[in-house]
Amino acid sequence: MRITDVRVRKVNDEGKMKAVVSVTFDDEFVVHDIKIIEGQNGLFIAMPSRKMGEGDFRDIAHPLVSETRNKIKDAIFAEYEKALEEKAEEAAVAAME
Repeated sequence: MRITDVRVRKVNDEGKMKAVVSVTFDDEFVVHDIKIIEGQNGLFIAMPSRKMGEGDFRDIAHPLVSETRNKIKDAIFAEYEKALEEKAEEAAVAAME
């Protein structure tokens, strides 16, 4: 299984949720609403989840193997860094105008 596309759909400057991402596998299967969250120990990804009863959340889709989770995380963070750089460049250009 290959990660063939990562799209950073929303980048937030405020709050703990930093971005919302979609990941495509083998150009055939996509997982939407993976979140990049700022935690106590730095950034982490949260797979799409649904709120259950008493405030508990349960993942809707998630990797079964930690190596797969790390591949997904690395691909997401690489695209997130690119998105942050593009946003910073746009802000610099806007400031010069």
